[in-house]
Amino acid sequence: MSRKARLWLLAVGGIGVAVLLACAAFDLPGFGGTWHPYGERAVRSALARHTANVISSVNFDQRAFDTLGEESILFGAVLGTVVLLRETRDEHSEPPETAQVDPPVRRYALIALPVTLLIGLYVIAHGQLSPGGGFQGGVIVATALHLLYIAVDYKALERIRPAAAYAIADAAGEAAYVLLGTAGLLAGSAFLANFLPYGTFNTLSSGGTVPLLNAAIGVEVAGAVVVLLARFLDQALEIEDDRAGGTGRQDEEANRS
Repeated sequence: MSRKARLWLLAVGGIGVAVLLACAAFDLPGFGGTWHPYGERAVRSALARHTANVISSVNFDQRAFDTLGEESILFGAVLGTVVLLRETRDEHSEPPETAQVDPPVRRYALIALPVTLLIGLYVIAHGQLSPGGGFQGGVIVATALHLLYIAVDYKALERIRPAAAYAIADAAGEAAYVLLGTAGLLAGSAFLANFLPYGTFNTLSSGGTVPLLNAAIGVEVAGAVVVLLARFLDQALEIEDDRAGGTGRQDEEANRS
């Protein structure tokens, strides 16, 4: 496809989206109105299911199937990145040199690492009670691990985040969400329907399956972000073609001997 054809295709698509957005905007309720049917029903449903955080009730109960789609998009993105950025047979990755880190940066990053990790786990565990949840907490947990890269070096980061283990965690989180949904079918209800007692309102055990689905998302997102960053950081290393660089390395070794 030529450049001109691509521009025409982009223009037609953009005009179509603009028309749809304009039509939707004209049908919006008045600003500051008191009629909010979706919000009122969502709050009522969340309270009935003993989920203090309405957003988590919407994400992991009222429209849990949509959340499965969002999770699967991230899972597919990770899978595509791993396939596209994998090291081929004719490539060679050179280990990075140890970098000097200023003492203040090293000290504060090492202090922030466990604190940030704890905050991430807290956000995941309390997703049905307070703002946050598996998506946000998973990103915080993955980011916390990479503070070691800032505080020490890349080799130290590699020791605490074997990419293969986190790839398994990514797949396990995705599978756990699907299995919890299947459990609803086995219990005689619908896919991803709640099949557990709602528990006591505003406690960690409240919300039925919402905390479990939230935890599955947290595991999947944390593993996915770690694997994504690992693959992109690996691209920053020196990758050489063995066929092109083999002669140079052999000559260097001969000179040394």
